[in-house]
Amino acid sequence: MRSATTWTPPACYYAPKYTPDQLQKTLEPVWQAESTGYEWDAEQRDHYVDGHPYKDFNKDKKGKGYWWDSYVTPGREGDPGALDCDKPIFWVDNGDPPPPDVPEAITPEVLAQFAYAEIRVPSTAVELAPQEATKVNLPTWAWLDAAKFKPVSVTAGVPLLNIQATTTAEPVSLKIEPGTDDAVTYPGSGECRINADGSIGEPYAKGKAGEAPPCGVKYLRSSGDGSYQLRATVTWKIHWTGTGVQGERPLPDGTFGAQQDVVVQEIQSVNR
Repeated sequence: MRSATTWTPPACYYAPKYTPDQLQKTLEPVWQAESTGYEWDAEQRDHYVDGHPYKDFNKDKKGKGYWWDSYVTPGREGDPGALDCDKPIFWVDNGDPPPPDVPEAITPEVLAQFAYAEIRVPSTAVELAPQEATKVNLPTWAWLDAAKFKPVSVTAGVPLLNIQATTTAEPVSLKIEPGTDDAVTYPGSGECRINADGSIGEPYAKGKAGEAPPCGVKYLRSSGDGSYQLRATVTWKIHWTGTGVQGERPLPDGTFGAQQDVVVQEIQSVNR
């Protein structure tokens, strides 16, 4: 699913990464290899080992906090924003917020954004009637099954911080684009609202061939030897809630669409 706007989750963020022992095992081999240069290594030792401001990797605080470092959101490695998180590794005691000068620190809202990126929704191939081929000037009914289109939720959390967020997507409408200007949609906007039972549109029933469907399309011209590419796009309303959050908060709507072939034939008649 993609956002209906230009909104995207953050490209990078800060979160707990190391215990005191883990940070030591990460940095000391680099210093010993002198791969980053003697002067830089000396500054690092002074910062994390010699007490300016940390001493011996904060081992005296083992179990009382974590070293925080930056993470890059998967798939955003080449994004310029991935370079924004350039603050040196820093310590945060358990229960304390990260420093105020770290706007990219992990929060329930950031977790909600990551959960948003992991939401997977059903395909939007709509049921059509007539199914095989429709006729010129004959309304084609379109609908989506309520059993298939239900709210979808994803939860993301950081157990070390005892925070989490759940993001939920709820289908709210279906937009029909016929694939040609020679067509009329039902309703005229082409946007079919969701019904009270969660379905969209109405299944075709025998005897309704000449009626205007609550959701559908009427083609005014044959597709010839080919077919029209009907596109059906479902809009999903997104909201989230998380640790310390009262009620639900919105995130940008999401959309998910798919194309399907529609063959439109001329109605054959015999003149006597």
